[in-house]
Amino acid sequence: MALIYCVEDDLGIRELVLCALGTAGHEAKGFENADQFFAAVGERRPQMAILDIMLPDTDGITILKKLKGDRATADIAVVMLTAKTSEPDKVAGLELGADDYIAKPFGVLEFLARVKAVLRRTGKKGEGDGNVLSCGELTLDVDKREVWYGSQEISLTYKEFELLRYLLSNQGFVLSRDQITERIWGFDFEGESRTVDMHIKAVRQKLDEAGCPSIIKTVRGVGYKLEG
Repeated sequence: MALIYCVEDDLGIRELVLCALGTAGHEAKGFENADQFFAAVGERRPQMAILDIMLPDTDGITILKKLKGDRATADIAVVMLTAKTSEPDKVAGLELGADDYIAKPFGVLEFLARVKAVLRRTGKKGEGDGNVLSCGELTLDVDKREVWYGSQEISLTYKEFELLRYLLSNQGFVLSRDQITERIWGFDFEGESRTVDMHIKAVRQKLDEAGCPSIIKTVRGVGYKLEG
C-alpha cells in the first residue's frame, strides 16, 4: 500500500482522513501546516499528498506549486481536499498538476475510491513507458522531467509534459480525447470540452519553436496520434 501525507488544519477532518486511509491499508501521516509537511517530505517521500486549500499559513495551491516545481517531488500524486467547489478553483488546481479534487463534505467510501483511482492512474508507468522516451531527435526524460529536441531543451508545463509523455508512450496509436482526458486530468474532470485541443496546440507550438517537425497528428472526429 501507499505512504500518504495529509495537510489539513482541522483536527477532526485530519483524523477522519488518516483513520480511513489506515483502514484501507495505507500508511498515513497528518500535518497541520506546510512546514511540518515539507520537513516530512525531506525525510521520506510519499506516493500521495492530500492537501487542503484553506490553510492558516501557506495555502494548498502554493504547496502544490512547490511540489510540482521541484523535480524531486513532481511525481507525487496530489489530491486537493477543500470546501471550495467553484469551477475556476477546481480547474486551477488540476491545471497546476493536481490529480483529483474532492470537495467537503465527502463520504468516506467515495473518498477511498477516488484515492484508489488516483493511485492506480499515477502509480504505474504508462503503456510502453521507460525512463527515456523518444521520437527521432525528440527525447523525454521521465525521471528528470526534461524534454529535448536535439540539443535544445523545451520547457513544458506539468500537464503539457504528461500529455506529450502519454503520446510518446503510445506512438502510432490513435488516442481519443476521452482517453487523453481520463489519463491526464482524471476520470471526473469537467473542464471545457476543448481543454485537450488547447493543450495539444500549446505542445505543438513549443515543439515547432524548437525546430521539431510536426509529429502530433489530428485524427478528425477521434483524437490524436504521435508518429515520427
